Amino acid sequence: MRSIPARVWALAALSGLLQILPFPIAGPIPLWRTTFAWVAILPLLFALLGDDRRGERFSPWQGALIGYLSGVIWYAGNCYWIYQTMYLYGGLPKPVALGILVLFALYLGLYHALFGAVVGGLRRAGFGRNAVLLLVPFAWVAVELARARITSFPWDLLGMTQVDSPLLSRLAPLTGAYGLSFVVALVNALWLVRVKVKSARFVRPALAAAALMVFVGYVITIHALPEVKVSPPTGTATLVQENLSVGAERKGPPESQAEKLDSFTHFSTHPSPTFLAGVPEMAGTPEVVMLHRGGKDAQQVPEAEDQTQTWTPKTDLIVWPEAPSDFYTTDPQFLGAMHQLADGSKSLLIIGSLGLAPNPDPAEGRQYFLYDSAAFFRPNDAGISRYDKIHLVPFGEYIPFKSLLGFAHKLTAGAGDMDRGTERTVYQVGGHTYAAFVCYESIFGDEIRQFVKNGAQVLVNISDDGWYGDTGAAWQHLNMVRMRAIENHRWILRSTNTGVTAAIDPAGRVVAAAPRHVRTSLHTAFGYEDDVTFYTRYGDLFAYGCLLVTLAGLAWGAWQRTGARYGKGSHAVLARW
Repeated sequence: MRSIPARVWALAALSGLLQILPFPIAGPIPLWRTTFAWVAILPLLFALLGDDRRGERFSPWQGALIGYLSGVIWYAGNCYWIYQTMYLYGGLPKPVALGILVLFALYLGLYHALFGAVVGGLRRAGFGRNAVLLLVPFAWVAVELARARITSFPWDLLGMTQVDSPLLSRLAPLTGAYGLSFVVALVNALWLVRVKVKSARFVRPALAAAALMVFVGYVITIHALPEVKVSPPTGTATLVQENLSVGAERKGPPESQAEKLDSFTHFSTHPSPTFLAGVPEMAGTPEVVMLHRGGKDAQQVPEAEDQTQTWTPKTDLIVWPEAPSDFYTTDPQFLGAMHQLADGSKSLLIIGSLGLAPNPDPAEGRQYFLYDSAAFFRPNDAGISRYDKIHLVPFGEYIPFKSLLGFAHKLTAGAGDMDRGTERTVYQVGGHTYAAFVCYESIFGDEIRQFVKNGAQVLVNISDDGWYGDTGAAWQHLNMVRMRAIENHRWILRSTNTGVTAAIDPAGRVVAAAPRHVRTSLHTAFGYEDDVTFYTRYGDLFAYGCLLVTLAGLAWGAWQRTGARYGKGSHAVLARW
């Protein structure tokens, strides 16, 4: 560590801080702040391309240390909400909650360390500065893929910063979010590419002209691109926001199950006459009033004289969120209320609930399996279907390595020790197909696409982001759900406990949303899509391609260096370039 100059450590730390800025921190992110993504990893790259105190290129080990510092700072800043979740809602003491955040950052920082090691390895293998820089986006995506596959935590990939970009988001149906990460990493690398010229006389004018051409080309391309094709909305949904308090926010006597059922049923058939036409709490997002005109639903108007009159629009779909409620799919009272609501409204219901299934082998000591579920109720059908959450939240819904980490049971006491589902089921009702995924599953693009590949025309996301409080996590989560809509070209109807409840179109735009932290419901139109994107069909193929290129680069460099050592080859060209 002493061989690494102080300025290199400072650059790595600066990069970690810059990587925090393009993501939501304490609310929806203003678009201007996402521009930091284009320089966020530049200081880290500049540091990795430097030399140690002996004037030698950094080794893979030194590169790993430099990257590790940057990664730890980024994860601690980006996921600071873990502290609040553990302390305020998990009931852990502040020092313990802070310790968990630190351990989390120290662990996931290893992926930035891996990136630094790869860059250091390429440099030591003989690649020149520019060659390494052109391999940087491949290596960055390869490391993001490793984070998704090994640790199962692809939270806030670099490409998520561009979910609002009308140009770059067009890559998502082909490459997933990884393609956007690739472009952002590439631009960061290109800042540092050196071009040799015989005369410096025309360098500045040429660079200025090139920058102007890129800007003009970008603007022309944006205006020339056709709008993302979205089928005309033919369906309507009512998304209930239960606003049940969690953890230390619980005050007063809890509502009984009957009270909750009555309240949520009322909001299912009497949605709010107002909604937000965009992302809540974002400057400039207008509030729209819905009026019932001539027997037809949902006319958008800027204002209305009377917003208190009862409004009971027809709806095709009613969704209740994942929430800290005691709705068990084996409870007769709950089942009776749901069938009555489905029959009375003539709507499909997708209800966040707890699924129970008998253990076929009770000799194991457990009578039932417990699932975090989305229950499906069809009108005039006495049966019930269920999707059981497959990808559970570690330390929130189950304890990994329970024999070693049994002390963490207190943290999961509120959510329960859940079991994993096994099938990504698609349900057909009235000639249309629906699929639901639950909360944390939304961060896994390669998993959500399976529902669409199985035939889903519209996706439903139920979630409980109340555990995050007023941190940036709810907004980070919303952006990842929006990316899933773009990748698969599907409407996503999102019902949450405390927000952000929203309707997201296939272009990733929030077209309607409910205000946060109120008990309400959102009535919205949506459409059914039948096309299958390249990403839906083939998944993370692009990311695996980046992994292969990275491995090939490392192997090629190692082979060239070995050959040069024994006089059987030369890597002079790589070194010069």
